[in-house]
Amino acid sequence: MTRQVPLLAFITVLCATGAAAQGGGGFGPPGFGFGGQQELQLVAQFDRDGNGRLDVEERRAARESLGGGAGGGRFGRTAFAVTPGARLAPADVKSYPASVPVYDPGALRTIFLQFENADWEQELAAFYNTDVEVPATMIVDGRTYRDVGVHFRGNSSYRMVPAGYKHSLNLTLDFVHDKQDLGGYNSFNLLNSNNDPTFVRTALYAEIARHYLPIAKVNHVRVVINGESWGIYVSSQQVDKDFLEEWFKTRDGARWRVPGNPRGRAGLEYLGDNVASYRRLYQLRTDEDPKAWADLIRVCKVLTETPPEKLEAALAPLLDVDGVLKFLALDVALVNSDGYWTRASDYNIYQDSSGRFHIIPHDFNESMGGEGGRGFGPGRAGPDLDPLVGLNDVTKALRSKLLAVPALRARYLGYVRDIAEKWLDWRTLGPIAQRLHDLIAADVKIDTRKLYGYEEFQAGLASGGDSIRTFADRRRAYLLNSTAR
Repeated sequence: MTRQVPLLAFITVLCATGAAAQGGGGFGPPGFGFGGQQELQLVAQFDRDGNGRLDVEERRAARESLGGGAGGGRFGRTAFAVTPGARLAPADVKSYPASVPVYDPGALRTIFLQFENADWEQELAAFYNTDVEVPATMIVDGRTYRDVGVHFRGNSSYRMVPAGYKHSLNLTLDFVHDKQDLGGYNSFNLLNSNNDPTFVRTALYAEIARHYLPIAKVNHVRVVINGESWGIYVSSQQVDKDFLEEWFKTRDGARWRVPGNPRGRAGLEYLGDNVASYRRLYQLRTDEDPKAWADLIRVCKVLTETPPEKLEAALAPLLDVDGVLKFLALDVALVNSDGYWTRASDYNIYQDSSGRFHIIPHDFNESMGGEGGRGFGPGRAGPDLDPLVGLNDVTKALRSKLLAVPALRARYLGYVRDIAEKWLDWRTLGPIAQRLHDLIAADVKIDTRKLYGYEEFQAGLASGGDSIRTFADRRRAYLLNSTAR
């Protein structure tokens, strides 16, 4: 099978480039963004009319200040030719009534985006990892949405993919118009399925996880940009106030995003009482609140310094301990190679209105045998990953501290076994995967912007090789044996 984009080549370049840029450190110090890069703030500098966003002329000036707007996505940027996708108009695709939920897994909506500039891709690349949104007109199900903010998102899923291929997008419907939404949602993550030729791993993980803890809804969409089809994207719900209202029946509370970082140290390890040590690792997504930071530090301190025999009682009013055990069980049982167990990053933290903290998964496309597990770094693992991996790693305090408590470790292993028994049984998982596969197969076949060949997509559910089915069968057998009482 031949892959369209040799991503391992980009990884090699990435490591070399990062090492040179960071003095040999590879990916740089922990922090925000890729390699610890802070988001570049441009809006305040170039917003001449003071409306809080940049119009076409203001964006042109901002791009010129960046040196012409070469932007990111630079590894192998001109090394591969791509073929334009099919031309599509709203009349050419199925429209869904409002009664069909936006995240219905059986729906395949089409999102049409029309940018002002023909060089929209270069413009989005120029403003990657900045606070600039590029406006577009969006049409979905025959309805027009004006001034939707768009930017490229992702870390390795952006930087390891050359121009012309599918990059992940974030859409902000209320960028200009406060109450503009689609099906009750005003922001969307459209993912390029990097490291997953099947396009279904994220949806499968979300389907399994929702039976255990709060997690984003996931389905698939077709995206058409300036009249050209860019094929299938994975649509993943934002963990925002709408998410909180659905799961916690409130829009209040503090939220943190823990950015993905190959050298992450954001495992709720106690780093002292200086809030600056935490600000560089945890992104507060709600209003600045010194008490929220103090509460986060308190959880880290209790988690790190309390003796095992007293830990559960000490944490009970501060942390949803049972929810964390389920989070850890899913992370390892489904071998999320970009997850907490390997990088202590790339997840969400929510403190509810009563003060208790909850841990919520983020990106999980590299689970269940996804290509990331066969890549580089500490996340390399397969179906025989020990469910008690890393118990001596103090940087991953949720694992090393909670699972040092015998009763909590037993409960955790019970969740691991439950996931294996119920969800890694191909008689259960297979039909779900097949429905998702069949819904998008025709589009994936003709998708000229995808990152992998169609034969790899087809092989993803077959027996043998590195398929999801092979992973599920082997992982289930291993876990049921290793957790046998």
